[in-house]
Amino acid sequence: MTLSTKTMSSPVGELTLVASDRGVVAILWENDSPDRVRLGDLAEDGDHPVLLAAEAQLGEYFAGTRTRFDLPLDFRGTDFQKSVWAQLLVIPFGETRSYSEIAMKLGRPTASRAVGAANGRNPISIVAPCHRVIGSTGKLTGFAGGLEAKAYLLGLERG
Repeated sequence: MTLSTKTMSSPVGELTLVASDRGVVAILWENDSPDRVRLGDLAEDGDHPVLLAAEAQLGEYFAGTRTRFDLPLDFRGTDFQKSVWAQLLVIPFGETRSYSEIAMKLGRPTASRAVGAANGRNPISIVAPCHRVIGSTGKLTGFAGGLEAKAYLLGLERG
């Protein structure tokens, strides 16, 4: 099945939005590694309703008028990855969690590194806010969009 794409400009660079008929499949960074999120066949579709809604809501987020996304999501990954990504969706706007806190929430207290690996493969950046996950010391750690983008997003959310 071919997925639809649309690009949009943002304060953190050009984003590529990807959707299926069920929902958003990915939001990719301008310099994203092609191996980070494997998608298959893609076709540009600037009129896809899910992509138009995602673009509008991301625009509101960057303008500071949206704190919560209301989009259908079509996560594709392992069961463990999906459980980590589900935890991202419940981190409140403007707050952060550590990898170890997420591992504890999953009932797998020794799985911090696995949580980090799953977080790094989060296909739906910003909407599934992997930028809200930081090291246990409070330090900003790896981020597909780059640490500058992570700091920008956290700053945007903190006002």
